[in-house]
Amino acid sequence: MTNYSRIIAGTMTWGGWGKSLSTSAMADLIQFCVEHGISTFDHADIYGGYTTEAEFGNALVESKVDREHIQLISKCGIQHLSGGRNNKVGHYNYDKEYIILSVETSLRNLHTDYLDVLLLHRPSPLMHPDEISEAIQILKAQGKIKNFGVSNFTPTQVDLISKNVTVAVNQVEFSLTQHDAMQNGTLDQMMIKDITPMAWSPLGHVFKEDTEQTRRIHKQLGELREKYDATEDQLLLAWILKHPSNIHPVVGTTTKERLLNAVKARDIALELQDWFLMLVAAQGHPMP
Repeated sequence: MTNYSRIIAGTMTWGGWGKSLSTSAMADLIQFCVEHGISTFDHADIYGGYTTEAEFGNALVESKVDREHIQLISKCGIQHLSGGRNNKVGHYNYDKEYIILSVETSLRNLHTDYLDVLLLHRPSPLMHPDEISEAIQILKAQGKIKNFGVSNFTPTQVDLISKNVTVAVNQVEFSLTQHDAMQNGTLDQMMIKDITPMAWSPLGHVFKEDTEQTRRIHKQLGELREKYDATEDQLLLAWILKHPSNIHPVVGTTTKERLLNAVKARDIALELQDWFLMLVAAQGHPMP
């Protein structure tokens, strides 16, 4: 089992879909993450319109960071109408040949011989577990991937895909404002099957929207900040980190101060009732 850092650096906005960091700036950010305990980097082939992995790979070479000291995640399967691809419509492709080609392309772009984990980016109504497992078995036998997982999959979809191959990771949306995974069996299944949960968008829309819900949350966080000597984003991450399934938040910021805040959130031990105070603030009603 790969030891992923508890806080994972999400690279979606490092390139063309966000900050468009230069190679040197990206190399500096890689070094900063590793120096402060963030050793796992989350990618997808589509980020930046199929450009960010190659930019990160060049930066990784420049950074001089030891490949064996980091973990690289990538995802495949989404076919966008971009990146010079001959697509008539956005769709998903989980053919055996396409999965293998996607991994080999990611390896070239990232300047590495292997991925620590490959994820299927989103479930497709046409995915077949046997076709997928054949591709994964080939890639594992060739040493091109160490582990296999999924992203945004429901428990029944995980059961389907794990028919012939071990699912080691499920990366899902999870935050104080989007916590369906606690109610629909997703996190329960991961605990039962020893699947590593990763949470994308871990801050939810607390800082993105001004609604009755976010105002309630900010009020509650304001009452807890002094008690824990913590920032609001740290408290939101601490809320996730307290869940017994051992969730790994995927943090998308490129700001060093916020990355440090995320790392320090690991040391915040929310008291039981404070955890529920935050949940009640998000729900807008008392616990039943």
